[in-house]
Amino acid sequence: MKFSLPAILFFCAILFACDKNVVYKAHEDIDDGLWYIKNKPTFKVEIKDTLQAYNLYYVLRNALQYPYYNLYLTRQFIGPDQKVISNTLEEVYLSNELTGKPYGNGLGDLFDHKIPFLKNYHFPKSGIYTFTLSQSMRQNPLPFVMSIGVSVEKVKM
Repeated sequence: MKFSLPAILFFCAILFACDKNVVYKAHEDIDDGLWYIKNKPTFKVEIKDTLQAYNLYYVLRNALQYPYYNLYLTRQFIGPDQKVISNTLEEVYLSNELTGKPYGNGLGDLFDHKIPFLKNYHFPKSGIYTFTLSQSMRQNPLPFVMSIGVSVEKVKM
């Protein structure tokens, strides 16, 4: 019995996508892999359990041709009351600075990254929290960034 590669990949995606600890996971594709500074993907996360600790991650896909080993991201974090909780500039690493070897999981020339930005975080109140991400590199547009997103996961007890 033969299986096609797309069928195998679909089955694996279904098998591994069902993580009961994931509260929210979404990404936005970057048109033509060119991330303009004015393009600021926004993600709205509904939090119900404030006693639960959460780990928050950036989920990012880039092509092997991405010209830098790092990426500067600005993350605006807004609470349910529309007040800014934080506005943070962060440097994330996509490959080894010396060897150029990509981090993340690769398939062909695409690499997926899951980069933590808040660990064991307790949301102060229930409601909808908004994350807005923008690239803060000197190059505009920034090439070979295919998608960017956010994942919120319950900390396993």
